[in-house]
Amino acid sequence: MEVNDELLNHIAHLARLSFEGEERNAIKQDMKNITEFMNKLEELDTSNVEPLLFMSDEVNVLREDVSEQTITHEQALKNAPKKDSDYFRIPKVLDKSID
Repeated sequence: MEVNDELLNHIAHLARLSFEGEERNAIKQDMKNITEFMNKLEELDTSNVEPLLFMSDEVNVLREDVSEQTITHEQALKNAPKKDSDYFRIPKVLDKSID
């Protein structure tokens, strides 16, 4: 695959990007380097290589779900900008008027 100005313009349009001057040349060179690297990978014989489906052999390694209280109710409310005795106070976010 040849990386030319037409291809660069097309990809930039799809990605909603714009490149000018030296940045354009740098992106073009990066794209050439990537395609050259991919072409080198195509030279490898992978006929006897099993496809990799998972990164490890471990399945569902989970920790026990243990309920524990890490902070108290008072500690949770301590730094709240607005609060009452039991709850956080927040600005009204719903309008109850019906149009």
